Amino acid sequence: MSPRTTTSPAPAPGTDTGAHTAEAAGIIHDARQRIDDLDGRIIGLVQERMAVSAVIQRERLTSGGRRVNLSREMEILAHYRNQLGKPGTALAMTLLELSRGQI
Repeated sequence: MSPRTTTSPAPAPGTDTGAHTAEAAGIIHDARQRIDDLDGRIIGLVQERMAVSAVIQRERLTSGGRRVNLSREMEILAHYRNQLGKPGTALAMTLLELSRGQI
């Protein structure tokens, strides 16, 4: 059995992981904890993105511009598509929707 780097005991095989061995269950458990940590960071970054977008929109509106800049949104969609493939476009659309606020 490989050495473990966490102090939490490995879950029993099959316990919420679908694994058939204690070693696999432990690896899955640790990987899920890492995913949960990453998800927390991603959510924080999305919230930060939303706040920055609100500043941009406020400045654009107070200077007489429009809330949404469609050419910029197209750049963002292309960037995500180029980096992540077709699913990247859907992710970018979701981020843009979250960042627009109330239109």
